[in-house]
Amino acid sequence: MKCPSLVVLLAVGSSTLAPAQAPSFATAWRPVAEEFHALVGREGVVGGALWFVRGDSVLAREFHGLADRETGRPIDANTIFHWASITKTMTAIAIMQLRDRGKLSLDDPIVKYVPELMMVHNRFGPMEAITIRHLLSHSAGFRNPTWPWGGDQPWHPFEPTQWAQLVAMMPYTEILFPPGSRYSYSNPGIIFLGRTIEKLSGDDFEVYLTKNILMPLGMTHSYFDVSPYHLVSQRSNNYEVHDGKTVANGLDFDTGITVSNGGLNAPITDMAKYLAFLLGKGAGATGPVPVLKRSSLEELWRPTLPVDDAEAMGDSIALSFFIRHHGAIRLVGHTGSQRGFRAFFYLHPERGEAVIAAWNTAPAEEGPGAHPDTRAIREELLGKLESVWIR
Repeated sequence: MKCPSLVVLLAVGSSTLAPAQAPSFATAWRPVAEEFHALVGREGVVGGALWFVRGDSVLAREFHGLADRETGRPIDANTIFHWASITKTMTAIAIMQLRDRGKLSLDDPIVKYVPELMMVHNRFGPMEAITIRHLLSHSAGFRNPTWPWGGDQPWHPFEPTQWAQLVAMMPYTEILFPPGSRYSYSNPGIIFLGRTIEKLSGDDFEVYLTKNILMPLGMTHSYFDVSPYHLVSQRSNNYEVHDGKTVANGLDFDTGITVSNGGLNAPITDMAKYLAFLLGKGAGATGPVPVLKRSSLEELWRPTLPVDDAEAMGDSIALSFFIRHHGAIRLVGHTGSQRGFRAFFYLHPERGEAVIAAWNTAPAEEGPGAHPDTRAIREELLGKLESVWIR
């Protein structure tokens, strides 16, 4: 598929560069844009977006395909995607806010705030030995899935909807390895951090993050779970491919009690504001009361353990953020995967730049030969981006 020229082609794809960019960036970006449109076209993605930012300036915007096939609504800057596990990075920032205010220590035992975890079976030692830091680094020893039973029937809830359901599972839950000894991705661990935020703040998780992260960053079209009525028209549908047939899942779904590890919805314009904050620019990054002081943010980016999972987002885990290297280039980021949505962002802190992408189509079952090959899309794009990072 040929790269569309730098004009709007809404039905297929569009590509724009900031008008004042030096030729070196435009030259380096063009192969990335070509690759993006070719990849999502080849893999049968209904719609997606790819942006590149420097600080609080957007250097390039790519849009491809449709937010909703039934209505023919195209992907654009206002399209609201689901960001899934990228939510975890905001959960970590909320924990650091509470730490900086003296409400907790990262080395506090998690049972101090979630005493129900005393019911978990830990053959490696006392549950009091598992800390907030372990949860942030996915090294506490909890399993990956939140709800390991069911979920395979259309009438099942998408995720557990009540805290009591997780508590009921705790006597049937075990710690799988000595805490702190290795990395193993865990969704329940982040839910326990979300519970801690609620306990210490007195707010529901969604309310706390809205008041203390989304609002200060000016992310006015971002929200959790079901869309507010005035934003439904901007919400992307999401699609799964079953036996070669692309099926719509519908606009909304409820992440339930798992909202702290995957409930965020936002247009890419709002996510660019989040990236600007992470890069030390824009609203909330500086001033007398920043969303999070710079040293605390960078503390979240210090590697803690190696990652040996071929499907992982980086080569080491820090605190909720992943670190990956392309030669001498150090990137900091996270990916998201839920229902038909896939997303990623990576920061290049030394250059003050970042890339972010989202698309709305995924295979019903991941695995060899599945389409769209969402991992190939991500990895091939990141490979092409090396020439942009080193320009």
